[in-house]
Amino acid sequence: MGDILEFPTSKAQGMAYLENQLRDILKAKGADEPLIRFAVGQMVRVYDRINASEHYSFSVHLPNGLSQLEKDTLHEEITDGLETVRRNNHALLLELVAQLVLAEVKLFQHERSP
Repeated sequence: MGDILEFPTSKAQGMAYLENQLRDILKAKGADEPLIRFAVGQMVRVYDRINASEHYSFSVHLPNGLSQLEKDTLHEEITDGLETVRRNNHALLLELVAQLVLAEVKLFQHERSP
């Protein structure tokens, strides 16, 4: 059997989940639709920037004489290390996004108050 392609992608599913959760939380707090649209738009904008920044690209020049097994092992260790760094940074960035969006929502509310 061949590979299975999922639609929408897991990334799109995750973003839809975040959007729905934010909408539900804001509705429960009594937010109106303009505020909800603003908050969701800010979250999507910032989150897209984070995702774009997580595409690492670099090269490592290995010394001559390494076996294929040694090269493969180094590649795996570097890949695993980068993934750990990405995950840790991603968790921190998500926390900062939440704080930023909350601050922007508060500012939006304040600026439109009579």
